[in-house]
Amino acid sequence: MLLFMQGISKSFAGIAALQSASLEIGEGEIMALVGQNGAGKSTLIKILTGAYQRDEGTIRFQGKDVSFSSPAESQAAGIATIYQEINLAPQRSVAENIYLSREPRRFGLLDRKAMREGATKVLKVFNLDIDVDLPVARFNAATRQMVSIARAVTQNARLLIMDEPTSSLDEREVEILFRTIR
Repeated sequence: MLLFMQGISKSFAGIAALQSASLEIGEGEIMALVGQNGAGKSTLIKILTGAYQRDEGTIRFQGKDVSFSSPAESQAAGIATIYQEINLAPQRSVAENIYLSREPRRFGLLDRKAMREGATKVLKVFNLDIDVDLPVARFNAATRQMVSIARAVTQNARLLIMDEPTSSLDEREVEILFRTIR
């Protein structure tokens, strides 16, 4: 079992946002959390990733009990989250976005060649052949979503969480995204 969450509860100012929620995700599994607004989906994700602290419950990731104190800590453990509002630097290149804050260096200097080659290689896995030197703002929402996924892949994420990934995509872009996820 990759992720095991059981009995997760969270209240804000005495109002229950989540009551005894459970979730299990296996290796290589694709899962969707579906529910009405206010059902607690985002709260559960934020608890898992350390943005919120749970009031009760157990979380095991890769067989170990965890309690992340920040999103950076969960990311370091192998959990990548792509939020509905795609979090990329629009004026930076695709390659720079994929390696943002983890830029390869050679002799202490930024290794742009390694970034371009690495970005091109990871995007080919998703059948995406684009100019990685162009600013990410020049691409449509589906391509930006793929860049976010590629960023997660290069971080060696074991679990990728996508918050409402299709909300800003048209039908063709949704198909591209689903093909990439599969």
